[in-house]
Amino acid sequence: MIQVETVGTQISVWGEGPIWHRDRLLYVDIESHKIHSFDPAFGAEQTWDVGQRVGVVVPRASGGLVWAGDTGFHFLDETTGLSTFIGDPESELPDNRFNDGKCDPAGRFWAGSICLNKRQEAALYCLHKDLSIEKKFSPVTNSNGIVWTRDGRTMFYIDTPSKKISAFDFDVTSSAISNERVLWDTSDDATSPDGITIDSEDRLWVAFCHGGKVICYDPASRSVQQQIDFPCIETTACAFGGRDLGDLYVTTGLKPGLDESNAGRLFVCRPGAYGVPAATFLG
Repeated sequence: MIQVETVGTQISVWGEGPIWHRDRLLYVDIESHKIHSFDPAFGAEQTWDVGQRVGVVVPRASGGLVWAGDTGFHFLDETTGLSTFIGDPESELPDNRFNDGKCDPAGRFWAGSICLNKRQEAALYCLHKDLSIEKKFSPVTNSNGIVWTRDGRTMFYIDTPSKKISAFDFDVTSSAISNERVLWDTSDDATSPDGITIDSEDRLWVAFCHGGKVICYDPASRSVQQQIDFPCIETTACAFGGRDLGDLYVTTGLKPGLDESNAGRLFVCRPGAYGVPAATFLG
C-alpha cells in the first residue's frame, strides 16, 4: 500500500491545478481566490489573492505566472501581486468561469470553462503566444484535465460530467486537434474524473472528485494499472514533482456537510512512477 501524507499548511476550500516548476509546486484554491506556491525543500509557502475565483495557473517562461478565472486570462507579477488582464472570450456568459488547463508542448496555454448552472455552454480555449484566444472545442459542461503525450501527437481531455476521457490527434505546429475518440469511459464509476497528469511512460494519472482516489490508466493497453486511496473524498487534481519528478502531489477540497480532518490539504506520495517537465507559457 502506498503511503500518502499531507504537506504544507494550507487548507483549501477547493484546491486544484497543481503544476511543478523550478523546484516548487504551484496550485490554486478556486473558491478562496488564491494561487499558492509550495517549496518542499524548505517548506516555504507563498500566496497571492487574485480577487476572484481562479481555476488554473501556469508558469510563464519570461517570468511571472498566467492564470484564468472568473474574468478570463491574466498575467500575475509575483513580486507585486498585481494581475494584468489579457482577455475574456466568455464575458457575455455570467454563469461561466475558467477551470482547469495546461500548456501544450509548443508553449501555448489551454484552459477551459465550466458552466456553473450545469448547462452544456462551456468550451476549451487556447491562449496563443501572440495573446490571441481561440475556441478549440465545444460544447462542454465542465472543462477539466488536459495533457499531451511525450511526442506531442496526442492530447487527452476530460469534460467531467461526461465521465469520459477523450483523445485527440494533435498538431504541435498548428495546434489543430482532430479525430476525437473516447479513450476511457468511466460511467460505471459512481465518482467523476477531474484533474489529470501524465508520466514518463505516457500513462495517465486521474484524480476522481467525490472518489478519494487517483487512478493510473495506461492508454496503450486500455487498462487500469494502479489506484491510490486518500483519506478525504474530494481528490481534485494531481501532478508529479520533486527533484526526480517521482513525487505525486494531489490537491483536495472540502465536501459540504462532511467532517474530514485532512480535507482541503495538499497530499504527496511516491507511486513508483515519474513525471515529465511541465511546459511553460511562451507568450
